Amino acid sequence: MYSLNINTQQYNNYNTVKPVKTTGVVSRNINSNSSTSFTSNPIMTQIPYNKALTASNLRTELSSKDEKNKYSELLSIVDKDSKKQLNVLLKTGVLLNSDSNDNSTVLDNLYKMATTPRAQGLNNISMLKDTIATLQDPHIITQQFGNIPQQYQNQVASLEKDKANEVNVEHSGTCVASSIEFNLADKHPAEFARFAEGLSSPNMSVQKTIRMNNLADNTLDAIWLLNAFEIPYKAKDFDKADLTFAPDKNAIVRAHIQTVDKDNLERSPLDVLMQSTFMQVGSQQSYDTLTDKRAGKFNQNDKGLIEFEKTFTESVVEDKNKISVTYQTVDENARLVGYETDFNTMKKQITDALNMGENVIIGYTQVDANNTIVNGHEITITGTKTDKNGKMIFICNDTDDNESKPIEYSEDYLLPKIHHAALPQAVVTDDVNLVENWVEGLKTYKDLKRQAQIKQAA
Repeated sequence: MYSLNINTQQYNNYNTVKPVKTTGVVSRNINSNSSTSFTSNPIMTQIPYNKALTASNLRTELSSKDEKNKYSELLSIVDKDSKKQLNVLLKTGVLLNSDSNDNSTVLDNLYKMATTPRAQGLNNISMLKDTIATLQDPHIITQQFGNIPQQYQNQVASLEKDKANEVNVEHSGTCVASSIEFNLADKHPAEFARFAEGLSSPNMSVQKTIRMNNLADNTLDAIWLLNAFEIPYKAKDFDKADLTFAPDKNAIVRAHIQTVDKDNLERSPLDVLMQSTFMQVGSQQSYDTLTDKRAGKFNQNDKGLIEFEKTFTESVVEDKNKISVTYQTVDENARLVGYETDFNTMKKQITDALNMGENVIIGYTQVDANNTIVNGHEITITGTKTDKNGKMIFICNDTDDNESKPIEYSEDYLLPKIHHAALPQAVVTDDVNLVENWVEGLKTYKDLKRQAQIKQAA
């Protein structure tokens, strides 16, 4: 789920031909506690094009003694299903992929996960099995919370005190975080494995070096963003920064419960740790995994992340300059009144990104009979195909549909519902008026602060 913060001046042009707002554009605040999915026709699971796995250094055979020993030890530890999945990862080039922040391979991190201690409450074999399965098929990632079993009720109540009645989460607000988790597993398997190992380790954290110019053109503006989001970091040589990613303090409770009491279609402990971490990043370190609530300075809603927060999180997790392009025109009453561009331009920008080997995380809206937005949800477009009538079909992943497989939406159905899309800067440079992330962030902060002052004065 994402929320929409109303800013009437942002949508005063009904018939704009091209998008006029991009990086970090603020979403609108809608009061909804669900993220309902649309119905669709499922297709068979397929391995999408992945630029990282089609490079000239793609390796599908173990070459060194160290690699062979690590692989043999993993095979001796895991069950029959995981053995088969490991073999698939090897044959498809995933297992030896080293496109991670520290150049470690998927194999390196799986081996470390299997042979070194995990955080208290987690299990080596369980974490290893979940990580292998997710890398082999990222579509199993889900945002569905599990229940709190009776034997853990007192522990949770002692942690939450006056919020104990809020821990039985029926509708998760982690669609942004789970979509980022899916994209990391699908397009950056070595980095996903590195995150999985670090977040489940006793330190429960991951260090990552990012380039400042993927946040802002000016280093001081990038530092403003890092400070604003309160993510622990250390500036490095003016053009890089070392960031620390970690889940909130209550994530281990949920992760342990899912380790010992996971039901079908619920989140794995790995999902819990990943989604908590990305919610922490986006919510300015204010997320609580037990209640699925957040605070933070950029959002008046206590569920989900707004578009600006989503863009920042995507940018630092992938270390890429992500541009969030807004397509829908929404008035001050959260009513959909038009579009910032035509559907052909929208379709071209999305397909251009796909052709570059990128997935596209989009936010779509649902409206009532009066065209008022009643809900927002994030899904990931992973590919396209053409139907018999020449219409484009978008192949998507939805972490909230209880389906561990891709789903399909026709262009006529999906395009009118897309509120925003995260795209590589190269795709939209000629089509949009770029507004830097820090500019939108500062504007959002000032707007919300002013609204709070007005409300307090009243």
